[in-house]
Amino acid sequence: MELGSLIGIGVVTAAIFITAILDGVSIGHLLLPAPLILIFVGGFGAAVGGLLFREYGIALKSAVKAMTGKPPDGAEIVEVIVKMADRARREGLLALEDMAKDIQDPLLKEGIQMTVDGTDPSEIEELLEMRIAAKKDEDKVGMKFFGDMGGYAPTIGVIGAVLGLIHALGNLDDVAKLGEMIASAFVATMWGVFVANGWWLPLAAKLKRLSELEVKNMEMIVEGVLAVAAGTSPRVVEQKLRSSLPQAGKADGKDAKAA
Repeated sequence: MELGSLIGIGVVTAAIFITAILDGVSIGHLLLPAPLILIFVGGFGAAVGGLLFREYGIALKSAVKAMTGKPPDGAEIVEVIVKMADRARREGLLALEDMAKDIQDPLLKEGIQMTVDGTDPSEIEELLEMRIAAKKDEDKVGMKFFGDMGGYAPTIGVIGAVLGLIHALGNLDDVAKLGEMIASAFVATMWGVFVANGWWLPLAAKLKRLSELEVKNMEMIVEGVLAVAAGTSPRVVEQKLRSSLPQAGKADGKDAKAA
């Protein structure tokens, strides 16, 4: 799990259960199977009900990404682009064909291959921008999935409370267990509000932030590819690309120059 998600979700979960213990709430009551099934299975069903069937796989992949995804290393991409700009200036664009084979980033690889093939820069920019637009649309599926989970969970929790109260009111003659049944009725509501605000909505926000960083990195790649195709000076390419990096990435570039 990515450290940021681990810390955030771990802290809010620990806070809920510690508070329950301090208030004298039985942990066994909170872990009753019926409310958990209603919230997690019912919430999942409601969320995927708002997706197209072909988007189910994207939603599941986004769940993994939300927990383990890390931001792209922009500084490393800048170094690769600067090396290509330098070689293209010295040996020509065709010299980049061998370097393109070792590029791991698919967008950068595609852009450089089109550059080597002599594709018009305007067409390169148009195609790469289409790739970015498709990326944004795909990312929206994951954000929608977790956002919907967070929206539906509290309401489904209320349904659980209503069902619990119906059960309790149907057994008014059993006064000894009436209090316990009423208390259990609100467990689903607690879980619904908890997972919505403690898990699903924060993960939706995490996916949104990852998407923003990845798109920014892709836009930087497009700018770098066009600069290489135009024969821009490697020093200018590096300065332009590093200006769009976070402060940490700029520091890495300075350290690399010093080395």
